[in-house]
Order: sequence, then structure tokens, then C-alpha cells
Amino acid sequence: MAYVISEDCIACGTCIDECPVGAISEGDIYVINADTCTDCGTCADVCPTECISMAN
Repeated sequence: MAYVISEDCIACGTCIDECPVGAISEGDIYVINADTCTDCGTCADVCPTECISMAN
């Protein structure tokens, strides 16, 4: 299961710099590509707003 980013995202860019596979796309709210995400959780660990979680 991939990680997802909620609407609480402030588009700070912290997660993009940490993703080892480049699965995160920029925008008003960032998006994680589920097909690319390796479920490592690095993005969630560094997110200052804690808006990244495992998809349901």
C-alpha cells in the first residue's frame, strides 16, 4: 500500500527531497504516485504537518 498526502499539505517540499524513488509530485497539495511509491515511509517521517499516511 502506498502513502498518501492529505489536504493539510502546505507544499513545503520537505518530502520531495527525501523520497528515494521520486514518487512525489509538486502542486498546491503534493501527490504521491502509488505505482512508484515503495512504502518506505521516509516522507511521512519528515513531514512537518504530519499529513502523510498509509493509504487505506
